[in-house]
Amino acid sequence: MNSKALAGRVSIVTGGASGIGEAVARRFAREGARVLVADVDAKRGARLAEEIAAVEFLEADVSSLTACQVLVEAALERFGRLDVLVNNAFWSRARRVYKLEPEDWRRTLEVTLDAVFYGMRAALPVLVEREAGCIVNTASISGLGADDGMSAYNAAKAGVVNLTRTAALEVAHRGVRVNCVCPGLIETPAVTRAFLGDADRREKIAAQIPMQRLGRPEEIANAVLWLASDEAAFVTGSALVADGGSSIGSGVPKLFF
Repeated sequence: MNSKALAGRVSIVTGGASGIGEAVARRFAREGARVLVADVDAKRGARLAEEIAAVEFLEADVSSLTACQVLVEAALERFGRLDVLVNNAFWSRARRVYKLEPEDWRRTLEVTLDAVFYGMRAALPVLVEREAGCIVNTASISGLGADDGMSAYNAAKAGVVNLTRTAALEVAHRGVRVNCVCPGLIETPAVTRAFLGDADRREKIAAQIPMQRLGRPEEIANAVLWLASDEAAFVTGSALVADGGSSIGSGVPKLFF
């Protein structure tokens, strides 16, 4: 990766106040980009902007088209251009299908899938007009297969993967690239709160990953950076998996011990 791979470019990162989004914002800033971070967590977002000169923060719930349009307009007003959109915000409730409340299903899709559509709907006219730029969506290996108890999240992330492919197909001839990254289990604050309550549970979960550990947000930020950089200039419509090997097995039980 070239030094300052995003020098002079402007990016929006949604869900950028913590976890993968924060790691992306930090990495983009180190690579020379100016970054507009959007999140509902105003306290963490403001702290990030205070810490990094290249980062500005705008409190926003991106589950509405209006909020996403405001984000794009803010990037253009503050920085004069837009080059990269990273749709990273998500919300989820872990429940099996027959126990999931309809409002939790709806909210998961609103923040995890609808917001990706709204972000692209707001940003693509700007990028297509310039015939340059790219979008990176945070999908998941949970969009490529099923997980027990994650019905709404699985459905939303599967939608992100195929929405990415469709958008990429539609705008490739206009010089705009659209890709998604598919992380496995990453040690973010949200994952820690939901699943890693104690050391024993954490160890058991990590043992199920071929690399025997959870991923780090910075490792996903590296993948997002590559997709956003000129080094991926011939890559569009891809779903880049970064999961420590979790999804490479066939599903057949172990036969040799």
